[in-house]
Amino acid sequence: MIYINLPGIGNSGPNHWQSWWEKEDRSFRRFAPASWEMPELGEWIDALNRSVKDSPTPPILVAHSLACLLVAHWALRSQASIAGAFLVAVPDPMGSNFPPEAASFGDVPGEPFRFPALVVASRNDPYGRFEYAQLRALQWHAGLVDIGERGHIGGESGLGDWRSGRQLLSAFEAGLRR
Repeated sequence: MIYINLPGIGNSGPNHWQSWWEKEDRSFRRFAPASWEMPELGEWIDALNRSVKDSPTPPILVAHSLACLLVAHWALRSQASIAGAFLVAVPDPMGSNFPPEAASFGDVPGEPFRFPALVVASRNDPYGRFEYAQLRALQWHAGLVDIGERGHIGGESGLGDWRSGRQLLSAFEAGLRR
């Protein structure tokens, strides 16, 4: 399986689980938008399209934060084939901590995805209330996993290589093969 890592605004640094997973497994590839600091929705969609097109098989998208919203927008605009989407820490664009630089991602589609998806959410994420993640999972026809109070489920959450997250991804992938 090929996995495309989709970090959020600012990219995922060396202490982020996405970076750990890339170091441990060459099946993980990071998409490359023009700007991590000033994200523009259309350009990020183009970058995701390039990454999916370059994959030899339909990949699993592994999105964190803003990239979860990217996947929702991309799903409406692209017919490219993917195996599924693993969406971690869905941010609320109406929340007080949502970065103004990411405003173009704000009108989040609520249509069901045409591919399997799993939303992983924390109960104390400063960028998106758990109830918002629940709503999005319901709208997108995605599964939902509550991992308790783990903040924004990123590098600052002290997760390291986030073994339990990797196990969740493996279980999600196993379910795709049925």
